[in-house]
Amino acid sequence: MSDVFTGNFTQQEPISEEGIAAAVAVMRSGRLHRYNLTEDEVGEVSALEQEFARSVGAKYCLAVASGGYAMGCALRAMGVGAGDKVLTNAFTLAPVPGAIASVGAVPVFVGVTEALVIDLEDLAAKADQADVLMLSHMRGHICDMEALMALCDAHGIRVIEDCAHTMGGGWKGIPSGRYGALSCYSTQTYKHMNSGEGGLLVGDDAELMARATILTGSYMLYGRNGAVPEAEVFEAVKYDTPNVSGRMDHLRAAILRPQLRNLDQQVAAWNARHDVILNGLRGTPGLAVVERPEGEQYVGSSIQFLLLDWAEEKIHDALARCAARGVELKWFGGAEPVAFTSRYDSWRYAPSNPMPKSDRVLKGIVDMRIPLTFSVEDCAFIARIIRAEVGAVFQAG
Repeated sequence: MSDVFTGNFTQQEPISEEGIAAAVAVMRSGRLHRYNLTEDEVGEVSALEQEFARSVGAKYCLAVASGGYAMGCALRAMGVGAGDKVLTNAFTLAPVPGAIASVGAVPVFVGVTEALVIDLEDLAAKADQADVLMLSHMRGHICDMEALMALCDAHGIRVIEDCAHTMGGGWKGIPSGRYGALSCYSTQTYKHMNSGEGGLLVGDDAELMARATILTGSYMLYGRNGAVPEAEVFEAVKYDTPNVSGRMDHLRAAILRPQLRNLDQQVAAWNARHDVILNGLRGTPGLAVVERPEGEQYVGSSIQFLLLDWAEEKIHDALARCAARGVELKWFGGAEPVAFTSRYDSWRYAPSNPMPKSDRVLKGIVDMRIPLTFSVEDCAFIARIIRAEVGAVFQAG
């Protein structure tokens, strides 16, 4: 057999010694709950909220239990409820329509282009069906945000950004998450900062963020949060906003704060690896790479390519050949969900109609994680394997 890659596609970098020391200090204190503070103590969670708000230029930030919780919380804060419709990407991961369904709302799926971003023409055609868009920057691909916001503003659509895959990225110099009224980030293990589970919610609207803070289970302790509106804003909403507890704890925040300080270096490291793979795949017979638009500041923590119009058995063959050589690829085109991959028609709790143009794209999407435990040389090797095996299947006809 040809050379085999032996790296682990799910192995993350270790938590830094600084993060470990901060976490140990929290454990020694015994005060893990975010509101378990001594007098005048800021606490790890509030400090993280302040630091993350500054890093993206937001007025307010709320640290929560997960990225999925952040999305559900954002919807509730906007007043989305049972029977309401919410526009969202057809190409996304299950937690996005799951968050919509969790508040009793109904997803309205919007198509995907070959650039793997939301189809603005399809969005315009469906704009009269809902007044909220849950925009998923799926797999780190950011659409033309100026065009999207102009369309949404013209139709009175409020935007929530799902930035689980774009923390550290942006569009034309504006950080990802600063276009929407509310924006959600994830700190789950496979995202750009790793606390196992966790999430962050940011925004500039004082009432929305006050509601979100109470929703997460602040009780009347919101004055201890790090980056929230003034007390008088809470007075106007505290009696009619339910508690749907989903707070982050000090342990996870302690692990995250050093990672936030190092995020720019991590982004540069991911992009160096991503670009080596992208360049290695260009020109592979039968394979289309996804080129990045000029205005996008991307984070290459994963890479996607398209096997457009391939028969299913040929796709399975190509992926199996790569797997035999140690390269783990995921396919988003399968009729049945596998691991984290699934299609919009897999989510049977949400009604959907076929979208032929998008279905063609979805059938061809192949995805691969790029852990920072891989070297640049590893990535060049991976690209050679994919190029050889996919090219061989395509040329065999």
